[in-house]
Amino acid sequence: IMDLEDGVALNRKAEARETIATALSDLNFERSERLVRINPIGSGLQRDDLEAVLPYQPDGIVIPKVERADQVQWVSKQITDEHTRLLVLIESARAIINLREIAAADPRIDALIFGSEDFASDIGATRTREGQEISYARNAVVIHAAAFGLQPIDTLVTDFNDEARLIEDCRLGVQLGFVGKLAIHPKQVNVIQAAYTPSDAEIDRARKLIEAHDRHQAGGSGAFAIDGQMIDMPIVRAAEQVLAKARAAGKIS
Repeated sequence: IMDLEDGVALNRKAEARETIATALSDLNFERSERLVRINPIGSGLQRDDLEAVLPYQPDGIVIPKVERADQVQWVSKQITDEHTRLLVLIESARAIINLREIAAADPRIDALIFGSEDFASDIGATRTREGQEISYARNAVVIHAAAFGLQPIDTLVTDFNDEARLIEDCRLGVQLGFVGKLAIHPKQVNVIQAAYTPSDAEIDRARKLIEAHDRHQAGGSGAFAIDGQMIDMPIVRAAEQVLAKARAAGKIS
């Protein structure tokens, strides 16, 4: 995600727009999506941001600090390329309250991203390693993304030297239902990708479950047992999701 927002000083915004426009025009990003995070709607900077980058057809625009559906809709109306998608950052109490309307705001939306640091600041919470103070909001993002067919992207770990915490947080994110996670430093990328990509053992088990399910269905059976566990449709659907993630990661065809 190429940044025009918090990572750029106010007196360097114009220079950052030029740099990103050049990158979009000249660089080969290979498999990586070309995303740009603009400044918040209402900042007075968002229109110039979009005018600078949209001519180069980025794959997506990341909209920060979204609190209302109309903010998403305004950005969508500025885009003419049908392939440019939207990723929405959920970072405040008001955003959590309005999640239903935000998630349904526009068909361009692909993902809801949880921004824990801004959220904690907004509600006056103290950030802890355990993260109890953000658990409600974190779960709400996953639930609303699932309800509207969107990808839930988890919050970042700010200490990029604490790999143990990153691994722990990735495991929790996977358990909660997130499909990816923000990175704040390149050294975090491999850890995150490993955590969110199904292992060979998980892929083999998913295939085994689906094959057994198909056999039992053909024989007229619904639920069945395998390895001492009762298997029914929710477990089969979870196995199908494992294989879908593996295909998206390029591990299987």
